[in-house]
Amino acid sequence: MAPKKLSTKRSRRDAAAEGPSATPEFDSHHFRSAEHQQRFEAIKGWSFHRERRVQLREDEYMDFQEEIAHRRWTSLVTPMAKFDPEIVLEFYVNAWPIEEGVRDMRSWVRGQWIPFDVDALSQFLGDPLVLEEGQQCEFSQRRNKADGFDEEAITQLLSTLGQDFARTAIGRRVRIMRTSMTTLTQTWMALLLSNVLPSDHNSDLPLPKC
Repeated sequence: MAPKKLSTKRSRRDAAAEGPSATPEFDSHHFRSAEHQQRFEAIKGWSFHRERRVQLREDEYMDFQEEIAHRRWTSLVTPMAKFDPEIVLEFYVNAWPIEEGVRDMRSWVRGQWIPFDVDALSQFLGDPLVLEEGQQCEFSQRRNKADGFDEEAITQLLSTLGQDFARTAIGRRVRIMRTSMTTLTQTWMALLLSNVLPSDHNSDLPLPKC
């Protein structure tokens, strides 16, 4: 048996006693909801990491430049020189999920919906990697292998001769320090921590980022 529905009828006196609607007003041109507007007020003083523009001579760091060209990452290394910090904050605020477990891969920016799902980001970057249906990128393939990444091979690739990762007391590799990196590794780290996985901590790389 279904539960009885409560009566929705109210007297005018009851309605008047409750006062105006409890729904707060907000600037719908700039924010998705009152909660998003309140969050903007809470974080509007925050700073954020600026992306780096990679500007090198044609004969400088050739290994790095060739890999950028191979990966078709030109858009990634040449971000816009100017931007409006307030609009950037509005994008991130309106992308913030207010319901746990609900992911909406789009944001509201000055009256427009801006998607930021995988397809949208790929298109924005010029579709640098086109995969067939069900195909995984090289990183995903390696990560999903039973043996994962070869830590010894990573050490040899990223470190200068004779150097190694910093280790825990029981010998487990945890991070590589800048002073142990090759010049090419330091160059990639600068790009990674500015344009891919923004971080203000750039004196070392934890093993997952390596």
